[in-house]
Amino acid sequence: MTAQQFASDNYAGICPAAFNAMMEANSGSAVSYGQDNWTSRAADALRRAFEHDADVYFVFNGTAANSLALASLCRSYESIIAADFAHIETDECGAPEFFSNGAKILTVPTQNGKLSPLAIRTITESRNDIHFPRPAVVTITQPTETGLLYTLDEIQSISTTCRELGLKLHMDGARFANAVAALNCSPADMTWRVGVDVLCCGGTKGGMGIGEAVLFFNRDLARGFDYRCKQAGQLASKMRFLAAPWVGMLQEGRWLDYARHANSSARLLSRLLQDVDGIQLVYPVEANAVFISMPPDVGLKLRSRGWLFYEFIGGAARFMFAWDADRNRIEKLAQDIRECSYSDTGS
Repeated sequence: MTAQQFASDNYAGICPAAFNAMMEANSGSAVSYGQDNWTSRAADALRRAFEHDADVYFVFNGTAANSLALASLCRSYESIIAADFAHIETDECGAPEFFSNGAKILTVPTQNGKLSPLAIRTITESRNDIHFPRPAVVTITQPTETGLLYTLDEIQSISTTCRELGLKLHMDGARFANAVAALNCSPADMTWRVGVDVLCCGGTKGGMGIGEAVLFFNRDLARGFDYRCKQAGQLASKMRFLAAPWVGMLQEGRWLDYARHANSSARLLSRLLQDVDGIQLVYPVEANAVFISMPPDVGLKLRSRGWLFYEFIGGAARFMFAWDADRNRIEKLAQDIRECSYSDTGS
């Protein structure tokens, strides 16, 4: 077995709650294309968790969830306002533009990956002529790509601005459970109660093997979404295997228990690195991500010891923690960073 790495929370296996539910769903046969009991149970479980009669859909991955959801919120001649670090801009290969038949992403420069009401208003009101793609949607990532959280008040302020400007609000919640656990709020408090229209709720990074949920809190916005899913190859014939893990994860709040463990693992690494010379936290640790800056030689030495990590946001090394993060491995990572740092400085 490969030693545990923290380059991505996608490295983790399937959590017990999701795996056991899939095993149970694997017993016997079931009606296909989402007409099965498991899909109904999962959708109802999400409605209970969010305290809302939302329209719920299950797709294979986050790129499809975000792209199809955004395509349902804007027309081809309109635009989507996003932070410059947003996943839909940097890591989805133009999928939102493709599935919306050409809607343009308008990125806003940020210091930390968070949009502000002022930035949204400024870009929306910058032009209103026919030569410019009319803004239609704002998308925020919770937590952001930099691991930071929008507070409930910040989301409310953004949604208020969206309403004033006639914009819809989409939330990319690939790590939604981590945000709920960190803010100690309810899923409802962080979504429809503060004005979010559509949420793409992450399952894969939360501990599932595959699958995301798309929740339309305004059902009118979901018109035709089932056809979008089919056309995009996202209508699973054996839908029960995308849906069943949600039943297991949501039962007794297990998805939030896993998220709390991931978040606490990130805080552990940040504490262990507090007094290491040459190592600095680039962003506050608010969910399950730790971004650190370190001298290039330290990074090379760390990789020579077998550690994997990415440096795709401002050159900072990112470490992500999942439901199964092992404390001993975290302590080993911190020790190796410490040793590599000290050897680099000659201490």
